[in-house]
Amino acid sequence: MSGLVLDCSVAVSWCFEDEAAPEIDALLETVRDEGAIVPTLWHLEVANVLVMAERRGRLSAADTAARLHLLGELPVDTDDGTAHRAWAETIALARAQHLTAYDAAYLELAMRKGLPLATKDGDLAAAARRSGVKTLPA
Repeated sequence: MSGLVLDCSVAVSWCFEDEAAPEIDALLETVRDEGAIVPTLWHLEVANVLVMAERRGRLSAADTAARLHLLGELPVDTDDGTAHRAWAETIALARAQHLTAYDAAYLELAMRKGLPLATKDGDLAAAARRSGVKTLPA
């Protein structure tokens, strides 16, 4: 069961103490309780943020491994349909909403599944609201 579409920006916030906030912590509890769904690119985006944090000295390789283990324990499903929609629905949504194709993939998934979108990205959240998709945190 998936309670929301989980954007990378929220997931990586759980990995850094200085990004903690009550509303973001509440989303972690929601994902633990209800699960989440992500497009296939989510895993690469999360890995990229963490490896960049290593390069900047913000995390060690051991820190990254520990955080990836914890994220991997969450009930997060990967959507198999994202790639099939990339060159049609997703690119059209990116054009219409002035988003990157990556961000449009999250929005397309939320629209298709009828789920709220958990994101800290202001442009993506605004596009979601324009498209009738509930955003979290509210």
